[in-house]
Amino acid sequence: MKTRTLLLSVCGLAPIMAMADDPPPPPQDVWTGKGQAGYTSSSGNSEGKSANAAIDMAYLADPWKHAFHLGGLYGQSAGLVAAERWDTSWQSNYDLTKDLYTFGLLSYRHDLFSGFDYQASASAGLGYKFIATDTTKLDAQVGIGYQVLRPEDIIKVNGAVASRTLLPSQNGIAETAAVNYSQVLTGTVTLTDKLAVTASSADTLVTNALAVAVKVSTKLALSVGYALQDNTKPPAGLKRIDTLETLNLVYSF
Repeated sequence: MKTRTLLLSVCGLAPIMAMADDPPPPPQDVWTGKGQAGYTSSSGNSEGKSANAAIDMAYLADPWKHAFHLGGLYGQSAGLVAAERWDTSWQSNYDLTKDLYTFGLLSYRHDLFSGFDYQASASAGLGYKFIATDTTKLDAQVGIGYQVLRPEDIIKVNGAVASRTLLPSQNGIAETAAVNYSQVLTGTVTLTDKLAVTASSADTLVTNALAVAVKVSTKLALSVGYALQDNTKPPAGLKRIDTLETLNLVYSF
């Protein structure tokens, strides 16, 4: 069964809401998180076999929460570099109430095959935790900020990049939104879905990462994922959508 079919099937079976007591408070004043790495099959502007890695960390010190992400992708096809991407972000939340929070977010994305040399943004806004139980977590946030893009023209010959021409940078006010969902399906299986949107007059970037993780020990898990990246206004000749199918080993700390 293809990765995409498996994930969509699991999503269809996952409950949207779950009733449970409030979960125990998370650990304070310590960094926690997970690192993952594995094999990737990609399609879109870049096609081929590649490797990916990512690290996600969070630090809680009520009423503050700080979250850091760093991810990378590299691949070759027929001896040619077919994928090279990395992205990073930092978000700080401040709880106004038990469920309502304000946030500040910085993000940066570099992708050699998307048609944008880089995409960077800074934003701030409000978020709300709709569900926060042991088994189900759902939160959403909206904000406004500033986006800077550096598009480039890419010319390929026989699958290889023959030339790159940087175009003038574009910048302006951007609106942001994100939805994060997590559902414990069994004692060892968890479904997660993360949707993020950054919209401006220059381009709208939509990313969605869907994953099913199966614990094999208290620290290790296997994760099957499907990710989508959509740039609504790529330079001429480039595709809007890139997809990523992954099978990763995940280590929690």
